[in-house]
Amino acid sequence: MASVNKVILIGNLGKDPEIRYTQGGEPIANFSLATNEAWTDKSGQKQERTEWHRVEVFGKTAQVVRDYLSKGRQVYLEGSVRYDEWTDKDGNKRNTTKIRVSGPNSKLVLLGGRGEGGGGGRGGTEAPPEGGGAAGPSENFQVSDDDVPF
Repeated sequence: MASVNKVILIGNLGKDPEIRYTQGGEPIANFSLATNEAWTDKSGQKQERTEWHRVEVFGKTAQVVRDYLSKGRQVYLEGSVRYDEWTDKDGNKRNTTKIRVSGPNSKLVLLGGRGEGGGGGRGGTEAPPEGGGAAGPSENFQVSDDDVPF
């Protein structure tokens, strides 16, 4: 029987992404993403709640994160939920939940214009999916700020 593990989020980065590299030189980007929910309660008071998500991005999409994302920037992403468990230095079991953006079923789209935190800005730029799909640019392909349409 088939199953689905898919997450779709639109939110703003809580801080600048952290970039690290595998032993093979592949980039991994980590950042926190805030999503907001607003509603009016039964007494007519406006309520708001912010949820924080840990996001982990791999490969060429991580290069886009490194080069173009910063605190406050709005993004759309599609990924999967990943639960990690480990034992800390004191022997306690610890858990964390991450949104993983990796593979052909993942997507990251930069929303808003250059320097904008987001909102209904001018369109977006989509990062290439990992693996699969149409052939992408060559490995030595370089993008400058002049090439990006926002």
